[in-house]
Amino acid sequence: MTRLKSLPLQLGCAIALCLGVPAAASDSSLVFEPKPGTANGKHVVLLAGDEEYRSEESLPMLAKILSQRHGFKCTVLFSVDEDGTVNPDAGKSLSDPEAIDSADLLLLSLRFRNWPEETTARFEKAYLAGKPIIGLRTSTHAFNGNRLAGFGKKVLGEGWVSHWGKHKSEATLAVVEPGAEGSSLLHGVQDVFGTTDVYEAYPPEDATILLRGKVLAGMTPDSPAADYKKNRSKDKVEQGVNDPMMAVAWTRLFQNESGNTNRVFCTTMGAANEFVNEGLRRMVVNGVYWGLQMDVPSKAAVDFVDEYKPGFYGFKGYRKGVKVTDLGLGKALPGEPNPAPAPKQ
Repeated sequence: MTRLKSLPLQLGCAIALCLGVPAAASDSSLVFEPKPGTANGKHVVLLAGDEEYRSEESLPMLAKILSQRHGFKCTVLFSVDEDGTVNPDAGKSLSDPEAIDSADLLLLSLRFRNWPEETTARFEKAYLAGKPIIGLRTSTHAFNGNRLAGFGKKVLGEGWVSHWGKHKSEATLAVVEPGAEGSSLLHGVQDVFGTTDVYEAYPPEDATILLRGKVLAGMTPDSPAADYKKNRSKDKVEQGVNDPMMAVAWTRLFQNESGNTNRVFCTTMGAANEFVNEGLRRMVVNGVYWGLQMDVPSKAAVDFVDEYKPGFYGFKGYRKGVKVTDLGLGKALPGEPNPAPAPKQ
């Protein structure tokens, strides 16, 4: 009798697989299968876990684009409560970490996570195996309180230093680094702008800088460049805030302690609301192709799969009561987005 009762469920799962319908791996993670006939055989695992920049909103959106537009299988993992409610403040949580084992590429949007040993070990094993890694915004300081605390500086090429621009009042306009114009990561990438401030960052000499961030004296793309001086954290030398501009996107080939090489792409941009910018979405999609050593499209499709109305960044600004299952294919972000603050006078 039990076997007969399970047949409808088995049949439903089979139909879903045949139709390419993505299903939740559990109530606490999402799996997006490519459309039938488009699979490229690569598995991208996206790790959402930050209290401030709404990665729980942006990473499902990116996973939908990567799976439905580009043929990648995508799994999105979250910081969650036991009932599957998204909780960005749950710094010790990463749902269904076993998905990391089969990842071909890891895409991180993390901030000061301190996972249990089993989860930490899975991530460390994947990193040491030389899997390519993309780090967004606060992933430069992805971990805290465990042996991965120095990961950002060592692997991505920078850790947490400071807000170089003024937080929530000076936006970022990306400027292509001279000589990087021909980079495949910049195929079809134009007019990259974001409302987050420029981070202070000093990528190592082995990094290839793609974009630098012009600090703007306002929160719109047409704001003038900021014009003041401040002291650098690394040596206390005073410089103009845009002279030189800080790096905001770079790549590097990092040989880790196991002797394997990680292809690394890092950008200090990447708040959920910044991904309304087409250029930023395309650069991250290009980064996935580059990381996997696949031919980067001349102009990758990055139009949204589902409605995307992200919230503005800020602590405690996440949508309350959202379940991971609310973020699947065919679903818009539930509830009201965190509003942008009133412009400072």
